[in-house]
Amino acid sequence: MLYTFIVISFILVTVGIAYYSWRKTRGIDLATSDGYFLGGRSLTGVAIGSSMLLTNLSTEQLVGQNGQTFAGNFTAMGWEVTSPLALFVLAFLFLPRYLRAGITTIPDFLEQRFDMRTRQFVSILFIIGYMTSFLPTVLYSGALVLDSIFNITGGLNISTFWAVAIIAGIIGLVSMGYIVFGGLRAITAADTLYGIALIISGIGIVLLGLWTLGDSSITGGVDKLINNHPEKLNAIDSSNDANVPWPTIFTGLLVNNLFYWAANQAIVQKSLGAKNLAEGQKGVLLTGFFKLFGVLYLLIPGTIAFHLYGDSLKTADDAYPTLIVNLLPTAITGVFAAILFGAILSSFNGALSSTMTLFTLDLYKPIFRKNATDSELVKAGRTFAIVVGVISIVIAPFIIMFPSGLYNYLQEMFGFINVPIVAAIFIGFFTKRVPAFAVKTAIVTHLILYGLSKVFFGEVHFLYVLAVLFPFSLLFMIALGKWKPRNEPYVLGDAEVVDMTPWKYAKPFAIFITICMIGLYILFSPWGIAA
Repeated sequence: MLYTFIVISFILVTVGIAYYSWRKTRGIDLATSDGYFLGGRSLTGVAIGSSMLLTNLSTEQLVGQNGQTFAGNFTAMGWEVTSPLALFVLAFLFLPRYLRAGITTIPDFLEQRFDMRTRQFVSILFIIGYMTSFLPTVLYSGALVLDSIFNITGGLNISTFWAVAIIAGIIGLVSMGYIVFGGLRAITAADTLYGIALIISGIGIVLLGLWTLGDSSITGGVDKLINNHPEKLNAIDSSNDANVPWPTIFTGLLVNNLFYWAANQAIVQKSLGAKNLAEGQKGVLLTGFFKLFGVLYLLIPGTIAFHLYGDSLKTADDAYPTLIVNLLPTAITGVFAAILFGAILSSFNGALSSTMTLFTLDLYKPIFRKNATDSELVKAGRTFAIVVGVISIVIAPFIIMFPSGLYNYLQEMFGFINVPIVAAIFIGFFTKRVPAFAVKTAIVTHLILYGLSKVFFGEVHFLYVLAVLFPFSLLFMIALGKWKPRNEPYVLGDAEVVDMTPWKYAKPFAIFITICMIGLYILFSPWGIAA
């Protein structure tokens, strides 16, 4: 009876939010490319912030980062707590220029600054990365968590491979429904609800964990967490084995985060749909503030699991699913499963929507149908989304054959494309005569050098490698620009698509976030509770 209740509550919450999203799209003309791909440029700060957070937050983080703190220490905090640094760059440097130029995609700007081939080159890199790595991994990690809750493997007496295949198929089909019938507006409408629910429920897991750890006392749980194995709470570690060595915070990790938060189409697309610059900056900075709370639901549960279960778990990635099954009251497990399902959908939706947008506007229209109408573009985008979704569903169960540590694996794989793309955007904004061939040459050069680093310097943390290759790419492009500069200097145009008045509280809010970020690092260090 309780299992039936879990399933029914899961379905009711999922269907209810889907209905809410459908109603929110009724006022948007989804037959136009701006309406379909950018939500009619009508998104507010709260919608942008929650959608960016949820597109970023999914089960590969909930499972992966809590697994990292279960097996190691708090250095994984770097992925979360230092994200505001990159978001500041987006809010104050990149976004004003993106919106002024009136772009729909990041490669769209690269075409304006360099040429069409540069745009298409980068778009293809994005699409391949999303389709073969990110999307299947989101499906795979999500399927593992949902299988632990609903016990698909035991109920159907099938292997984990086939359970992942079935669950990934369901997730993929629902996600494609959002994309095909609702566009970006449906995604952000659902994300706003899921964002609030995920943060509340994530904190709830922490409180239940502390209650259990402290023998029915939250304060007792906090006391054990701080005083038993305090080294687990240390985020300051320079060793090469650390998840995020602290010297990389302002070097390689910053480059990695700049790509993810300021140049990654799946993330940035939400801010490109802002109704004006003020709402865009508000949404981006709210995302930065929300990221500070990631410590609660992405790191502390893994440490709690270490105290509760020790060496009894098969793998570190079992830590978070085990907490869900053991700590949550059965009556609300279905609701929490629906919230997790929403987090999975959000990451999958965001990347799939961006892949569709890149294909339609950067490849399909300029190459195949230059005079395509808006309705033809939307139709082509929907078709491509279905193709990519199906391919991702097929690939997902085969990830079971990969080694553990998928979160770090994903970050390393993005290292093949993140440095040259971020470097190209910096060069595009802050130089006037670096030509297109410099960017293309730098991208190919980086692919070769980063690949060689995996062969000859595989023992060196990849963030240190990025710290070297990023300034190299910048200097390489500048040198090529000095050698063969473009004929006419580039001037950033003004498309006048939205109001460019900045948010008046942007700088004070950024300073407040910075103070909080520094405070967290002091707290989780030998000078704080990790003594």
